Order: sequence, then structure tokens, then C-alpha cells
Amino acid sequence: MNLEKRKELFRRLSVAIPNPTTELVHESVFELLVAVILSAQATDKSVNLATARLFQVANTPEKLLALGIEGLEGYIKTIGLFRSKAKNVLATCQILQDRFGGEVPRTRDELESLPGVGRKTANVILNTAYGEPTIAVDTHIFRIGNRIGLARGKTPLEVEMKLMKTVPREFIQNAHHLLILHGRYTCLARKPKCSECVIWDLCEFKGKERC
Repeated sequence: MNLEKRKELFRRLSVAIPNPTTELVHESVFELLVAVILSAQATDKSVNLATARLFQVANTPEKLLALGIEGLEGYIKTIGLFRSKAKNVLATCQILQDRFGGEVPRTRDELESLPGVGRKTANVILNTAYGEPTIAVDTHIFRIGNRIGLARGKTPLEVEMKLMKTVPREFIQNAHHLLILHGRYTCLARKPKCSECVIWDLCEFKGKERC
């Protein structure tokens, strides 16, 4: 896919998705961090339902630590893998208290030192909270990168590195959410809505003629 096509692709996505941002409800960087940790292998909808209750009573590291493991599990038990996530969230809260003055760090290395925070989660925080030009490759972006010919790769890291090279500079800040939202609502895994797709003619998906 040449540069002209890539620019047109992101221009159209920007028009179709005028407010490209996370669908995880949050009012602080810390709330976003907790929500992203909880969202691993879970839907944003399920996380939002849980955090709507949780953040009313505990929305700082100190308050979450005061809940304890059983208290936190009670709020997030509807989310998959809630026990391991509760341990990671509380361990992260303790580190934030001990090492970072209760604040969410701004560097990748520091973020990835937190329990439950890998490269993808760090990218989300860096991009959404701190305005860094990063792309967190989740299942949607991995699928789209390979499907439409924008960035083909066998691993999320490979797709991420290719996207960082192929996404036009003027769109790099919003590319993460533009691609996620396009994958979530249009370029679906099993039955992509090609007839509703604004980039259909630019896409290199071999099966689009059968959509």
C-alpha cells in the first residue's frame, strides 16, 4: 500500500470517526491504568460496568489498597480472570505509592515495571493519557493490519513496528484508536461489514468481494 493510499485511508477513517478515543470510561490517568489492566481478555463494556461501581468508592492507589484483595474482587468478579487482575492492580497500587508518589509514570520502562502492564497497556497509557505517538496492537489492530495490507506481521510487535513506519505522520497520534474502532464496529473478525466500509476500495482483503 503506497503512501498516497495510506494517507487517503486515514483521512477517510478520521472523517468517519471524528472522536477517536478509548471507550474505557475514566476521569484520571490512574483510573485509565486500572481499566486497561482489567480489560485484558475482556470487553470494554464489562470493564466499564465494573469500574462504574468501583471508582465511586476507590479511585486512587491508597483507596484501592484499603479495599484489600477480597474487597476489590467483589467489584470486579464479573470480569474474566478477576482474581489475577485484582492481585496485579493492588501490587501496582503499592508500587505507585512506594516508587512514584502515587502518580502513574510517564516512561515505557517504568510503566512496564508495573504488575499487569505489558507493552500494549503501556502504549495505551502513553498514547491516551500522555499524548505519545504509540500504537497498542490488540486483536483488532493485529487483524486489520494483516487483513487490509497496511502492516502485515506474524506477531503484535511486528505489526506495531510496521505501523509505526507506514502510518502517515499526521495521523500517527490517532491511528491507534481509529484502527481499533474501525475493527470493533466495521471490520469485524468473522463478518466484516464491507458494504459499510469507508476504505473498501483501498483495502487489500482478498475476501472482500464475498462480504
